[in-house]
Amino acid sequence: MTLPMSDPTAWATAMNNLGMAPLGIAGQPILPDFDPALGMMTGIPPITPMMPGLGIVPPPIPPDMPVVKEIIHCKSCTLFPPNPNLPPPATRERPPGCKTVFVGGLPENGTEQIIVEVFEQCGEIIAIRKSKKNFCHIRFAEEYMVDKALYLSGYRIRLGSSTDKKDTGRLHVDFAQARDDLYEWECKQRMLAREERHRRRMEEERLRPPSPPPVVHYSDHECSIVAEKLKDDSKFSEAVQTLLTWIERGEVNRRSANNFYSMIQSANSHVRRLVNEKAAHEKDMEEAKEKFKQALSGILIQFEQIVAVYHSASKQKAWDHFTKAQRKNISVWCKQAEEIRNIHNDELMGIRREEEMEMSDDEIEETTETKETEESALVSQAEALKEENDSLRWQLDAYRNEVELLKQEQGKAPREDDPNKEQQLKLLQQALQGMQQHLLKVQEEYKKKEAELEKLKDDKLQVEKMLENLKEKESRTSRLGTSNQDSDYPLEKTMNSSPIKSEREALLVEKEVLEQLTRWPEQSRLHVKLQSPQSRAKLKSRAFLEAVNCWIISTFLHVHPFGASIEYICSYLQRLDNKICTSDVERLMGRLQHTFKQEMTGVGASLEKRWKFCGFEGLKLT
Repeated sequence: MTLPMSDPTAWATAMNNLGMAPLGIAGQPILPDFDPALGMMTGIPPITPMMPGLGIVPPPIPPDMPVVKEIIHCKSCTLFPPNPNLPPPATRERPPGCKTVFVGGLPENGTEQIIVEVFEQCGEIIAIRKSKKNFCHIRFAEEYMVDKALYLSGYRIRLGSSTDKKDTGRLHVDFAQARDDLYEWECKQRMLAREERHRRRMEEERLRPPSPPPVVHYSDHECSIVAEKLKDDSKFSEAVQTLLTWIERGEVNRRSANNFYSMIQSANSHVRRLVNEKAAHEKDMEEAKEKFKQALSGILIQFEQIVAVYHSASKQKAWDHFTKAQRKNISVWCKQAEEIRNIHNDELMGIRREEEMEMSDDEIEETTETKETEESALVSQAEALKEENDSLRWQLDAYRNEVELLKQEQGKAPREDDPNKEQQLKLLQQALQGMQQHLLKVQEEYKKKEAELEKLKDDKLQVEKMLENLKEKESRTSRLGTSNQDSDYPLEKTMNSSPIKSEREALLVEKEVLEQLTRWPEQSRLHVKLQSPQSRAKLKSRAFLEAVNCWIISTFLHVHPFGASIEYICSYLQRLDNKICTSDVERLMGRLQHTFKQEMTGVGASLEKRWKFCGFEGLKLT
């Protein structure tokens, strides 16, 4: 079927033939921007799903865009579009899987052939059920064809060119609820659900872990095989699992008890092997840690050498001969090497701190465990004594009740003299006396145990306080060097303190030594440092030497607030000791970054690196 472009005046003539004027409610034209030369609104093409080439549902139309419906010419009838100003025809809620439409408003003279001719363009028609009351039901092959058929709702139909009322009608297309459509939709949903269940089942089977191998039943032959496997280290885990399953099944009886005991004994023999393996692994781990520390220390030494090369190259003797690009590269390389060296140094110090913390934690745990065991034993004894005391009290109450009952019986019959009752009373009185004595003894023991518990608690608190005090003293001694204020040699006694462990301790020691050095004349200082035979012996230790050099450098730079070069500092130190090396002094000052800092002074070729003392600035900040 072809759909030619409609004539510009065809819509108006069709409306006049049907007795409808193409005007709005207020007498205005329906389309104010209608161009009769084009047959549509200016700039907007006509939108209709009946155009040739559209085999699917039309795309959604924006609500602001007006929809222009055209006249549709068929072989035996003509379809005229509805008034665009009227609201769209109402439809019911779409049933699930709807493929059937209800078509009302058919002409009285309309036949099934005309219905097929009009709605065949929407899609393949499976069945038509026509009624005598000018309506029918049309069932399509697919669901999207129903949307095309709904587009024709509101069209005026005219058979041929007749104007008779029996040959005209207004189509009303709506969704219809059919059992066949619902059945097909339910079958499709069930099929999709089956596919989903099958897919989930396959996924679960794919992700399910494999089931363990089945365990054989117990027999003498299998018992001998498992006993041999228990002796083999490679098959031990499998054999132990089999033995465990047999014991849980209840295979142990009088006849098989000896076999099971031998298997359990062979399983117990592996305990020593496992302990030895664990010890060997721990030994390997310790050796690996030692190798790692040694390798790391070797790397740090090489980094120190590289940094020393950079520092020597940055001195003025060699620095003036390099170009600007070469100087820039050397300074960048020096910074990178120093950063990497500091990172590795921090890592090595962290490993050592962790080892020290593990050792201290082990000692504290041992002491606390022994105390907890003693306290738990005493608490259990006290609880047992409490239970005995309660049971004795209950027995005593029972005896007292019996005595009272016997006395009441004697009061009721005083004339009756029964020797048996007197004997019973005597026995009961003796039992009561014995129970009272026993109860007193138990109470005394209970009081003694309570006193012991209180003493132990007090001892525990005192030990904890002593531990805290010792920890505080250790922390203080680690931070501050012990200094005895003697009149003759105060500097030598400060030198006897423990070696410097951190920069913070070095700063505090420097401050104290500076205060002492400023009080003495220079001759007495040199006398203490060089003339004393005891100080010469102590200068042999490396840690002491570094501390003395640090103090002297701090004093020297404190006198020179604008800084001094490394050569100037070393020349001053070499007056005191000829063995002092420039690289060692520079390494020492570079390591104590919070005490000494290096700055560049000068312009151009007169650039010079100077060291300054910044220890008191760090103390003020902290």
